[in-house]
Amino acid sequence: MNNLVATVIDTTGIQKYIFGSNRLRENIGGSYLVQVSTSKWVKECLRELRKLGQVYIPNDETEDFEAHIATNIGIIGEFVYAGGGNTVLLFRTEEYAKNFTKQLTKKILHEAPGLNIVIAHEVFDWDNDSLQEVMERKLIQEKLENQKRKPKPSMPVLGLAVTATCDSTGLVAVDNSKRYGIPENDSYLVSRETVAKLKTVDKKYDELANLELKESIFKDLNLGDYHIPYDVDDLGRSEGDSSYIAIVHADGNRLGNRFQDYLKTASDNGDCIIKMRKFSQSVNNAGKSALRAIAEILINLITIEDERAVIKYIDTESGEISNKIILQKRDGKTYLPFRPLVYGGDDITFVCDGRLGLSLAAKLLNKFEEFTSNLPDDKEKATACAGIAIVKNHYPFAKAYALSEALCIQAKKWMKKETNNYQKPIFSALDWHIAASGLIGSIHEIRKREYEVQIPEWNKVASLVIRPMHSGSYENEWRTWSSFTKVINEFNTHEDWKDKRNKVMRLRDVLRQGHEATKQFRQLHSLESLPKFPQANTKLGEEGWWNGVCAYFDAIEAMEFHIPLGDSSDE
Repeated sequence: MNNLVATVIDTTGIQKYIFGSNRLRENIGGSYLVQVSTSKWVKECLRELRKLGQVYIPNDETEDFEAHIATNIGIIGEFVYAGGGNTVLLFRTEEYAKNFTKQLTKKILHEAPGLNIVIAHEVFDWDNDSLQEVMERKLIQEKLENQKRKPKPSMPVLGLAVTATCDSTGLVAVDNSKRYGIPENDSYLVSRETVAKLKTVDKKYDELANLELKESIFKDLNLGDYHIPYDVDDLGRSEGDSSYIAIVHADGNRLGNRFQDYLKTASDNGDCIIKMRKFSQSVNNAGKSALRAIAEILINLITIEDERAVIKYIDTESGEISNKIILQKRDGKTYLPFRPLVYGGDDITFVCDGRLGLSLAAKLLNKFEEFTSNLPDDKEKATACAGIAIVKNHYPFAKAYALSEALCIQAKKWMKKETNNYQKPIFSALDWHIAASGLIGSIHEIRKREYEVQIPEWNKVASLVIRPMHSGSYENEWRTWSSFTKVINEFNTHEDWKDKRNKVMRLRDVLRQGHEATKQFRQLHSLESLPKFPQANTKLGEEGWWNGVCAYFDAIEAMEFHIPLGDSSDE
């Protein structure tokens, strides 16, 4: 028998750990600590075992995907892969596996307090047992899930006698944030957990979070004099206008199922590890490449106007500026209006200026499809869904992220319905919500309360929204992002609508009243048609409605929050 030990590492409560704070710096720090704890620190702790024997850690820059521990008796530990939320390793014996676990958990306790991980080990026969089944059934479905359902209680050490609490976590404060890069006039009390997060963005500690970004997402991009922002106030604004940010959360469609199907084609455990490494590396590279592509697009759009860096959209027909973002400048630094928070693989979250959120999300999905067109399983390109929450700058960040996640789930549910429970080819989709004020209730409750109306021509409740929608062009479908942007562009630039905001707002009110009211509005203003959706029935442009759905309410609402990234159609 050739017995080895499979080890799987997972994290619990990471959404709360990363996005539990309303301060962007802490969210950045939390994301960085989660990332390094399941990759970089795992490798560091594995290297600590070198005093006991050899270890093997594959080089991400090469294509050596072979497994080594089963054929080299001198190797006591091997890093298999990190992806899909799990990190997998192999060890020669349980003793080595437990020794590694002690090293990793000790490091996390010291350097990422508050972060919870679960680790499970399983002995298996390399020659006779299926590694995939051991991982999926024994480790992930049984041991890890059991640990998550029945976690060992972990009570934080609370203060004794008179103590102060951390503003972000409610735990005992151990320091003041001004010692970690926060201006004294904005300083607050911080716990150990918050201190660890703030250190990752403090220049005294090498700004590790930004260093990681520059070595991955912004690698080989010419940043010039522009800086990666740490605060929502640095994401851009228009003079005299209210400032909005967009939080975009994107997640791949059924890539976990695709990964498992691919592993089932493995001829043996060695081939299984090769396939694990190939697939996870390809998806990881695709996610980073997609983010890098939209970052490059943004950087290339920056121009200098009156000694200020700006991003502006110039209509190709009229040559006039229809929208403009002035990049924020503070303390002599000019900041990009874009910041990745979670990246690598198919789980991506970033924050940006509110007027860029929709276009960047659509472009991200497009690029993700492009960079996954040659995954090693030789199937079709991968797809993803995205949720975009557009909120005021100082709206609670944790709630805004929860909204973006809920919107992503909405898009996935719609995609599942449209494909008849995945019987038809799946596609990328996006959904969004623009919150001019606070949010009360779930996105389902908000849509029901604010976007459903009763119109005379429809005997059921009618919807004012066409969200979610396809993120790109789609055959025989008018509810697509490319069609939607054409309509927004016409509202912003066509002579019938340009600089006639009151007229556009009147149309928005009339749409609530149904088909006939919209037709009368169009005739009153001598309009042959409302802006046309390609591939739509002609009645849509005449009446504004089709099958109980209003086509134009979303476009009017999104006019102020759309800056195309390229041509006027933003395709």
